[in-house]
Amino acid sequence: MNLHKPDVLVTDAEEALTLLKEGNARFVKGELSTKDDYAGIRETLNGGQKPFAIVLCCADSRVAPELYFDTKLGDIFVIRNAGNVVDDVVLGSIEYGAEHLGSPLVVVLGHTNCGACTAAVQGGDVPRNIGEIMKKITPSVKEGLSVNEVAAENAKAMCAEVQADEIIKHLGTKVVPAVYDILTGEVNWL
Repeated sequence: MNLHKPDVLVTDAEEALTLLKEGNARFVKGELSTKDDYAGIRETLNGGQKPFAIVLCCADSRVAPELYFDTKLGDIFVIRNAGNVVDDVVLGSIEYGAEHLGSPLVVVLGHTNCGACTAAVQGGDVPRNIGEIMKKITPSVKEGLSVNEVAAENAKAMCAEVQADEIIKHLGTKVVPAVYDILTGEVNWL
């Protein structure tokens, strides 16, 4: 199996994307790589991290990118929040991963049956802080779109916000949107 090893530096976005796609294919097939040397991996990572990708995804408990990309500790720099929305704190985390950790790829990853997207589609009153999340998702809500289509549109919109970031542009970091299907386990690249 072609599995990324933490001591191998991946600096090319296309190679990073290929590793994620291959890992997801293994996950979908139920053929996950063996990861039984956690003590050794922790020892290696104690000296620092060099994740090959940054993943912005939802905080939903059914969403676990380390699993569905079949990665090891230290492979991906994960940022999670309800609705996988972008704000200054998230952008700062992405900038850190790209600039200081050298990750060449950012994946903005929505998912099917997203509760935050469902709330945005349904509308109505929400508490102030949840309202801040809704403000980011609501522009993706369009007449006739299903919740899953809104999740895809939101991933694309958040991807555009990351792509517009000056540091991400300066570094030439590749940014791609995707949607994880909770039922099939497949990541669909948009």
